[in-house]
Amino acid sequence: MKTFPKLKIINDPIYGFITIPSKLVFDLIEHRYFQRLRRISQMGFSYIVYPGAHHTRFHHALGAMFLMQKAVQTLKSKGVDISTKEEEGLYIAILLHDIGHGPFSHAMENSIVESVSHEHISLLFMEALNSEFNNRLALAIKIFKDEYTRKFFHQLVSGQLDMDRLDYLKRDSFFTGVPEGTVNAQRLIAMLNVKNDALVVDEKGIYSVENFLVARRLMYWQVYLHKTGIVAEQLLVRVLKRAKQLTAQGVELHASKNLQFFLKNNITLDSFSEEVLDTFSKLDDYDIVSAMKVWVESDDFVLKNLSAMLLNRDLLKVKVKPKPYLDKKVKSKREKLMDKYQLSEEEAAYFIFSGTLQNQAYSMEKETINLLLKNGKIIDVAKASDQLNLEALSKSVVKYYMCYPKNNTDSYRD
Repeated sequence: MKTFPKLKIINDPIYGFITIPSKLVFDLIEHRYFQRLRRISQMGFSYIVYPGAHHTRFHHALGAMFLMQKAVQTLKSKGVDISTKEEEGLYIAILLHDIGHGPFSHAMENSIVESVSHEHISLLFMEALNSEFNNRLALAIKIFKDEYTRKFFHQLVSGQLDMDRLDYLKRDSFFTGVPEGTVNAQRLIAMLNVKNDALVVDEKGIYSVENFLVARRLMYWQVYLHKTGIVAEQLLVRVLKRAKQLTAQGVELHASKNLQFFLKNNITLDSFSEEVLDTFSKLDDYDIVSAMKVWVESDDFVLKNLSAMLLNRDLLKVKVKPKPYLDKKVKSKREKLMDKYQLSEEEAAYFIFSGTLQNQAYSMEKETINLLLKNGKIIDVAKASDQLNLEALSKSVVKYYMCYPKNNTDSYRD
């Protein structure tokens, strides 16, 4: 069994040295469930747009834990009482917050697993680890589920100014090379405080919060909702759906044993058993890529062409506009493709489809980011800001896209 060295550090390209705070945290990082995150892309297929975006969920989880350590140090220095046990609970909750992500991060949730979110799978992993580690994750699970009495703990893990968002904005900005997303995470953390059991920001941190919200808005339009990244993710979802559909029809597709399980079984929230979780824990990006490398030779027109598009970066064309696309326009394009390749309408729909993009950097409806004024009063940052655009950032902006084949569809393989 591995022993825990007195000072175990990891060199991170964003923050420098990250120190592992306890033996329990060290053992969790060493666990195969967590090590799987080394093989899960943080940003799915975004590297098709930004070649540097090959960082993983493993990177992100460690970075978020580092920021949580800084947040705990800051709050304790301001007189907030946090016990050693509570500290460790916070570190474990943030470390494992994304452990439920499947291959390429979000594609599994919308294809071969029926409406089971990565947050729920993360909770299942945490509960399984809790059993294995003699109930030592119980507090972390309470924090993660927002069931702990001290509510600001959950805000640090999952809120509008949590350690998750602070890390992924800074990390994704770094690896994509998009400077507009850069946030001064440690400056923001230094401004954190607690008032009435809620997380607040000291008044002088208002400009750091403004920068954070603007950076978040820009990163969504330029990176997370980049039209080429969106079409790549939609293609992956459709590859997996088609593979599952063909498997249900009795077509034998080459895939790893673990991927085969999810292709052959309809897994829902109710059927996500311990056995299913164990199979899920063996799935990663490599299962999907290796399968697609075989599926490009499939006899099925849809599966082989969708797989080839992703592997060769020969994607569908995508157009974005402020108004929805008319159904008749989508149908017209589908009919042309159906005539050219003798496809059914269902098959053509894999190549021609529409959808929506939504961007809301800040929500004023539920939990707001509050400033602690020098006189002790608390005020919503959007109302305190002299930047008129902050309230505008709280409004959801919706755009509409349509994906369809390029003109050179002769390159499709019958």
